[in-house]
Parts: sequence; C-alpha cells; structure tokens
Amino acid sequence: MSRIGSNPPGSPSPAADYSHSVHIGRMLSIAGQAGIDPATNRIVEGGLEAEMRQTFQNIETALAASGATLDDVLRVDVFLTNPDSFDAMNAVYNGTFSKPYPSRTTIFVGLVAPLQVEITVLAVLPETAHA
Repeated sequence: MSRIGSNPPGSPSPAADYSHSVHIGRMLSIAGQAGIDPATNRIVEGGLEAEMRQTFQNIETALAASGATLDDVLRVDVFLTNPDSFDAMNAVYNGTFSKPYPSRTTIFVGLVAPLQVEITVLAVLPETAHA
C-alpha cells in the first residue's frame, strides 16, 4: 500500500515538510495541529480555549478531506505547555468528542511560543471514504 498525503484547502500552511494528513489503507494520521487560523496563518486570540477550538476545527478539516469525521478517531495525543491548563483542555475536549471517547494521552511539553497546545489524531477511514 502507498502512503497518500494531503494538505487540504482551508488548512493552515504547513510550517515544515509534512502533510496535514496521511493515510495508508484505511488508517489516517493527522499531523500535530494547533490553534492557527487558516485565513491568516496566525495563532487565534482568546487563550487556551480559543486555541483548542481552532485546533479541533483544523483537525476536522483534515479528517473531512479524507472522508472522515471526529467519530472515526481512535486516538488523540494532546501536547500542553502548562499543567494548569489540563482542566480547561479537558472541558473543550469533552465538548468535542462523544462517548465512547477516543483513547488519549496528554503530555506536558515545550512548544514554539506562543502555542499552548498541539494535538495529533489517529483515525480509521470509513469504508465509504475516498481513500
């Protein structure tokens, strides 16, 4: 099987040499997304919650380009810069996904300033998706 990459319209410009999404067969990996507004390629204002909402919008755009939705997500990796942001992150996360929630790992890291969060997801494309 071949690796097929995508940088869909409506996504922020990649900051380096990577694809926003890559799939092999029905497995779909979404690269680390952040609260970057695709119209300006700048981080959104409004703090962590605004960044989280924009991050999930960017993830949804990347998923949709391959025919998937948030319901197809198996795993979420959240990278936060501040442990004190966990509760706020969790509230936005819980408002984004429905039960049963995907598996999740949350890691506290240093990110390029001023980013506060970066999120990657792994999904399985539906059989009806245009793989």
